[in-house]
Amino acid sequence: MDALQITGGNRLRGTVRVGGAKNAALPQMAAALMADGPVALTNMPNLADVRLLAKILGELGVESSVEAGRMTLTVTDASHSIARYDLVRQMRASICVLGPLLAKRGKAVVSMPGGCAIGDRPVDLHLRGLAALGASIHLDSGNIVAEAKRLKGAEIFMGGPFGSTVLGTANVMSAAALADGVTTIEMAACEPEVADLGDLLNAMGARITGHGTPRITIEGVPSLGGAEHPLIADRIEAGTFMVAAAITNGEVTIENCRLDHLMAVVDRLRSIGVNVESENGCVTVSSSRRLAPVDVVTQPFPGFPTDLQAQLMALLCLADGNSIVTEKIYPDRFMHVAELNRMGAHLRKEGPTVIVEGVKQLIGAPVMASDLRASAALVLAGLCARGRTRVSRVYHIDRGYERIEQRLQSLGADIERVNED
Repeated sequence: MDALQITGGNRLRGTVRVGGAKNAALPQMAAALMADGPVALTNMPNLADVRLLAKILGELGVESSVEAGRMTLTVTDASHSIARYDLVRQMRASICVLGPLLAKRGKAVVSMPGGCAIGDRPVDLHLRGLAALGASIHLDSGNIVAEAKRLKGAEIFMGGPFGSTVLGTANVMSAAALADGVTTIEMAACEPEVADLGDLLNAMGARITGHGTPRITIEGVPSLGGAEHPLIADRIEAGTFMVAAAITNGEVTIENCRLDHLMAVVDRLRSIGVNVESENGCVTVSSSRRLAPVDVVTQPFPGFPTDLQAQLMALLCLADGNSIVTEKIYPDRFMHVAELNRMGAHLRKEGPTVIVEGVKQLIGAPVMASDLRASAALVLAGLCARGRTRVSRVYHIDRGYERIEQRLQSLGADIERVNED
């Protein structure tokens, strides 16, 4: 098993380019299930999650090929409708095949992602939305079984206890594209990745308006064709490199970075004392040595993204004073807190909130990644820590960051991938 070994203290300098968005790529790959022709997605990142979904789609009769960041997906066998547990359990986002399978093939059997139970979990919103379109849904031996001869348009409210659901909106919007009549999704997720999926579906022949707003209207069509579509830039990767520049007191220029997708992040960074400047399509990030504390609350877009909460917390560990980080999307998403404390941080968790007491310096230590974004936060902490940090279980980071150690090396970081076996 690989680990990342980091010797902290180097100021990052240089230019890095952001890749295509993982969270846009996955539902768009799933949308290829509904196409009567090839779907080509450009700016495709080479990530573990992308490769896993391609494998799942392969078992569902979708052939995929990749050349120079261009993935082409073509349905060659539409007789399969089962997404197996052995694959789906590895990635919660695998649920995004549910809506497209149901709409195109009339039946979808998808293992419950991660083995979670139906109830108040976010997957319940997916099922409610598809049931509103006329699907018959039940649970059988840990699988979601959804069936419908033909879906029918409906008015659907997609709000839940933690706000709107991104993948739920993607599933229902995709399914409604092939339903009879008009569907209106109220309290739809507004994330850029949802808007990008709507753009792809429209390029395939769908009739969707309002994607990227809380109300999406879909006029169903009989069929969808092939299309070519460029993925949007990964705003989470861009935000991670912004924090990398700030936490090392460096100066990094980020290419292919859309600030309109990161306004809440830029607002918090500037309040901390980080300089963020945009010119000629590039964003340059630098910071002063002294960082101010701030309060941060994660929210659905356009609020502060939960996927950058851990990374910002690593930066706030070095602020002069106390910061408060409140998680309103996933209240238990704080597995990185104990590991950051191992590096000398002063963090105290109280319910869905962490109080961050800034320290002068973090100290390198062996730490263990628990999930994708937590692993990124630990790498960032290692970049600025005194001494050596070893981040274990970095297969998590490979799910969402392509060649992260090589790209950080190009900016001057002392980081290498090592084998722990």
